[in-house]
Amino acid sequence: MYLLGLDIGTSSIKAAILDAETGICSASCQSPETEMEILAPKSGWAEQNPYIWWKHARLAITAVIREAGIKPVDIKAIGISYQMHGLVCVDKDMNILRNAIIWCDSRAVEIGNAAFTEIGNEKCLSHLLNSPGNFTASKLRWVKENEPGIYNRIYKVLLPGDFIVEKLTGELKTTESGLSEGIFWDFKNREPADFILEHYGFAKNLLPETSPTFGFQGSVTAKAAGMTGLKQGTPVCYRAGDQPNNAFSLNVLEPGEIAATAGTSGVLCGISDQVKYDLQSRVNTFVHVNNSKTKTRNCILFCVNGTGILNSWIKKIAGENMSYAQMNEMAAMVNPGSDGLLMLPFGNGAERFLENPETGCSINNLNFNIHGKAHLFRAVQEGIVFAFFYGMKIMQNMGIVIKVIKAGKANMFLSPVFCKTLADISGATIELYNTDGAQGAARGAGVGAGIYKDFTTAFAGLKKVETIAPSIDIQNLKQAYQAWEKELGKSGSV
Repeated sequence: MYLLGLDIGTSSIKAAILDAETGICSASCQSPETEMEILAPKSGWAEQNPYIWWKHARLAITAVIREAGIKPVDIKAIGISYQMHGLVCVDKDMNILRNAIIWCDSRAVEIGNAAFTEIGNEKCLSHLLNSPGNFTASKLRWVKENEPGIYNRIYKVLLPGDFIVEKLTGELKTTESGLSEGIFWDFKNREPADFILEHYGFAKNLLPETSPTFGFQGSVTAKAAGMTGLKQGTPVCYRAGDQPNNAFSLNVLEPGEIAATAGTSGVLCGISDQVKYDLQSRVNTFVHVNNSKTKTRNCILFCVNGTGILNSWIKKIAGENMSYAQMNEMAAMVNPGSDGLLMLPFGNGAERFLENPETGCSINNLNFNIHGKAHLFRAVQEGIVFAFFYGMKIMQNMGIVIKVIKAGKANMFLSPVFCKTLADISGATIELYNTDGAQGAARGAGVGAGIYKDFTTAFAGLKKVETIAPSIDIQNLKQAYQAWEKELGKSGSV
């Protein structure tokens, strides 16, 4: 008996087959092997074609079933994780009306800022726990203002995961957590935020009906079965945005627990049983996967857009013929603080935690007589870590205590320099686990299908593979962070 998990990412689609009895991953695949393209028709824009997600989801499903050496009939449930905040517009025939406007697109910042002022800061924060900002609702308003011909043909507005579930099952649905990530959810009244719909001039029926995060959400159609190799009738029993799902994949479900990820973007996720918000809306609060009417569980998320994408960029520029492992080895040869070289990692759209400016990435204190490739590699990783630490201080001011950070051993967390720098500057212990988003989605499917009676049973196969403790003597690193924060101030971002 097996479970299939899909992670609809920005750079690739990952698929994992989990043995439901042992909780061990039987096979894992991704498509494409290289990164999917992000389209940028204008500065600050970021789009992807949803049909490309579906194409690579099909390829990943086919490949992972083949690699696992199992029969499709043995897959008992499917779970979906997906890149958050995207806008997918479809007509009544489920045709895509335009490219998806994805999470790192900045075109709707001013629309969201204006709505925050016009609706009122207090009402937005007390009901939405966020400003409308650059989220899905504001992106939809941009389409209404700038592409009225397309807007008038919209039948439903979907998140990326909703789109993939529809392609598999034919069902048009979303979740409460999904509505919250789009800033369509009223936390105070526990219902869709009618006042946002009214302010932006959206009809209520543009939003799909909701289904539970865990539970039956549709079954694979004959058409989808023919395109993927799955068995017709296989149920989809879980869906969640990538960051709540990442927390779930690490069994981070209770107040005070912290999860981290460092893929294209980097995120810290702290779980709270309180309805909390940052007055400057620099961190975001969304409905967590295990929230219920009787038990409040929210994710307080801090995001750095320029994370793995910056590491990928520096590889293209300075390490084209090297592997990431080789880059990490070179970075480890440089002292903490990168001999004064500093990197502000803000070149992937507006950064929410800086209150949405587009400052771009900058390299500071470059000395031609001192610094080489190894310094660049280390300064990139330290710059990302320093941005994480800056956000941690905001989260701590909201009452989130950060003593242990859990992460899957993947992406930037494969780098010893990155892990050690994060542990040292934050004072937190880093715990790395044998999981990823696709495996988390598979476990979620097992819970939603009733195969696992509870979360404890679902995580029997989750294993800690490494622990990184913070050092006491970090004077050089502290000085580097102070210099980094000073440069951030000079940039006008804070």
